[in-house]
Amino acid sequence: MLRTLLFSALLALAGPALAQGFPSTPPEPGPPLPFEIPEGTTFALDNGVDVTLVPYGSLPKADVYAVVRVGNVDEAPDETGRADLLTSLLTEGTTSRSAEQIAREAAEMGGSVSAGAGLDQTFVTGRVLSEFTPDLVRLVGDVLRNPAFPEDAFERVQRDALRGAAVARSQPGTLAQAAFYETLYGDHPYAQVILPDTEDIEAATVDGVRQFYEANVGPQRTRLYVVGQFDEDAVEAAVREAFGDWSGGPGMSQPTPPEAQSGRRVVLVDQPGAAQSNVYVGLPTIDPSAEDYVALQVTNALLGGSFGSRITRNIREDKGYTYSPGSSVSARYRDAFWAEQAAVVTPQTGPAISEILYEIDSLATTAPSADELEGIQNYLAGTFVLQNSSAGGIASYLAFLDLHGLDRDYLEDYVERVYAVTPEDVRRVTEEYLGADDTAIVVVGDRSVVEEQLAPFGGVQITTVQ
Repeated sequence: MLRTLLFSALLALAGPALAQGFPSTPPEPGPPLPFEIPEGTTFALDNGVDVTLVPYGSLPKADVYAVVRVGNVDEAPDETGRADLLTSLLTEGTTSRSAEQIAREAAEMGGSVSAGAGLDQTFVTGRVLSEFTPDLVRLVGDVLRNPAFPEDAFERVQRDALRGAAVARSQPGTLAQAAFYETLYGDHPYAQVILPDTEDIEAATVDGVRQFYEANVGPQRTRLYVVGQFDEDAVEAAVREAFGDWSGGPGMSQPTPPEAQSGRRVVLVDQPGAAQSNVYVGLPTIDPSAEDYVALQVTNALLGGSFGSRITRNIREDKGYTYSPGSSVSARYRDAFWAEQAAVVTPQTGPAISEILYEIDSLATTAPSADELEGIQNYLAGTFVLQNSSAGGIASYLAFLDLHGLDRDYLEDYVERVYAVTPEDVRRVTEEYLGADDTAIVVVGDRSVVEEQLAPFGGVQITTVQ
């Protein structure tokens, strides 16, 4: 008790002094720190495997990323979800290791190994303590090069995929996303990546997955990134041992980008009794190879891509139509789209969409103030540095640069380019690339309440998501 009284007395005495010395306003942010990546070493094996080794960070760990240029975009119309089945099987065993051995060896190195499919790329990745980096390179090489495709594991993976698809189809937000992709991409493979066809998954066989692997995986489509603290000579020797005698396989492919669609489209997926409408408003836009792409990202952050953005303040804070709206620019090879998404209370579906379109039109005609833009630039620059200040973040971004044919300057100059965007750039980019008249408006909600609200935006197409 005595100690508590003494502490309280000291606080009471110190309070006024602390209040006098504490500034009433936060200090001005300092200049942005440069984002520099060590040059590292890049070389190519005779079979076509490109390798990038980057010493980075101070932690005694390293990340290994094997990236193959194959993804959902390479699936035929009757084999949607095939790339995901493939990557689920890669860690289920090789011709010399069981799934348990793969997991145990990685754990004994202080890390793990995983695999996953993206729209354009497939990844086999791992992170371990530094001294085990060469061993991880060899383990990743075995997982990628020698999958066993065990029949029993395939049956389990297939059941998991079907259960996942069933759960996804019960989620209104996922249905809205799938309907938005179908509206944007039509017959292109990107249209089916959110909800692969259930019949395709049921019809898949382990031989079919093996054939997909043989048709799409090989040294000429593979890049290897090792980032972190490691012995470079030992890692290079391990790379040559693990990947050097890999031969055959397909050549590099350049998937056909989807054709851009224009004009207003309004799509409604009926969900009787829904208390909320899941809304997507968006359109195709420029991809990362375009000069204005960074300016577009700044514009997105100001328009709807941050908590303090205009659309968020409007429909969340001011109107109370939704709790968690947000927008993003989603990029893939030679393609990208911008989209605002929100779960809106059903009676306010139409008004919420009106406000979203209003904010687009407003920014397309009137440049933001310098202060508003500066706040967004600080946010975007800060989150970029934070997200990429890790070995895994660097490896992932290097794979992004290679996919889109960008120089490393894109990464190192990113913060500087963010701050170079002017208010007039934001207005111009909004006008050129986010025209409200070309937006697709997709809603999953109660038709009896929502259809009439959507009518002012254009002819409403009623559809279902299979």
